[in-house]
Amino acid sequence: MTELGVNIDHVATVRQARRTFEPDPVGAAFAADRGGADGITIHLREDRRHIQDRDLELLRKVVFTKLNLEMATSEEIIRIALRTVPDQITLVPEKRQEVTTEGGLDVKSQVKKLAKVVSRLQKKGIVVSLFIDPESEQIEASRDAGADAIELHTGEYANAPRAKRQMAELNRLVRGADKARDIGLIVNAGHGLTYKNVGPIIRELRAAELNIGHSIIARAIFVGLEEAVRQMKELIVQYST
Repeated sequence: MTELGVNIDHVATVRQARRTFEPDPVGAAFAADRGGADGITIHLREDRRHIQDRDLELLRKVVFTKLNLEMATSEEIIRIALRTVPDQITLVPEKRQEVTTEGGLDVKSQVKKLAKVVSRLQKKGIVVSLFIDPESEQIEASRDAGADAIELHTGEYANAPRAKRQMAELNRLVRGADKARDIGLIVNAGHGLTYKNVGPIIRELRAAELNIGHSIIARAIFVGLEEAVRQMKELIVQYST
């Protein structure tokens, strides 16, 4: 069954809006765990707009399911990752002015560079995933870079304005997932997934893991984080059977 990784970045976003001590991402991780999360995902950005170094250090000590660290390939962040040793690292593109990650990593244009980063992380026993668009050349390049897994960018599917376009994007994701599995890659997925659009992704993509953040945190404002995670897990069970 597909596992659920809960991204708690936006808990830190609220905290950083006032540069205070609450809400605490560690408390959010505990609540997500009680709701049935299979892992916790955080993105330590170079500009530290939400998750801070201390958050990563504390979460590494208290998350006993799986800690998935999203990060760019800057040397500073690599060294932090090598020191804290999360269970999984997802390498993502990162631009200072973006609101959130926009599009997948261009692996094809930097295979040799990424292969060196992947190797350094894997030597610490870290599973390495690359966040990419569902394009054949990027999937093959991810294998060539030595990645253990890919995370397919579902943003185009999630943002499709019409049902026909959404179906086309879903089919593109499914083709990408099938190809990735055929060449030995674990398939994860995420970005823009909500309670309303996640069903077909669960049913058709058969991903090992979905990483979902904004929609869960948004619902948590009204029902609490534990319950919001529980409701997403119920959808995963529903659409997996």
